[in-house]
Amino acid sequence: MSSRLPHFSVESASSEQKDVLQAILTGPRGNLNGPFLSWIHSPELASRAQELGAFCRYGTGLSLRLSELAILCTAAKWKSQAEWYIHYPIGIDAGLKADVLEDLRLDRAPKFENSDETLIWRFVEDLYEKKRVSDEIYQEAVTSFGVKTVVNLVGLLGYYTLVAMSLNVFDVRADGQIELPFPDTP
Repeated sequence: MSSRLPHFSVESASSEQKDVLQAILTGPRGNLNGPFLSWIHSPELASRAQELGAFCRYGTGLSLRLSELAILCTAAKWKSQAEWYIHYPIGIDAGLKADVLEDLRLDRAPKFENSDETLIWRFVEDLYEKKRVSDEIYQEAVTSFGVKTVVNLVGLLGYYTLVAMSLNVFDVRADGQIELPFPDTP
């Protein structure tokens, strides 16, 4: 994994860093792929962020398919190499269509087969492009998913924006990543 940050070694890690690593490795993720080896340079941030991330990934009330769609929309908006690389196969396994994801990657409006996917995309587009969500889209989301899940969706989008920013700023690539889904320009 490449990075702008200094090399991190478990052998020289502080007790706080080791505690965070253990929590990540024994949690639902089970690996350190992604922003975690960036965040480990600030163990308190790493600890809090990984706990929030576990909730945002697994506890929002959205199906895995819709969560992964929201994550991949975020990765595409931020052109986050590692975030896309890590979540693309998860999204495909969860039922997202490759042609839809290719449209997202290329910043084209996808042609969804499922209305819930269309709604997630419209919500994300509105929020990222206008920095707000229209009353119409908001009401559709609340009607479809409920208030609590819409609140959680906003949290998921905020968390994965933090992930994308971290991966981009620190130039992190995922384990095994060779090809980049987005042009690698500053």
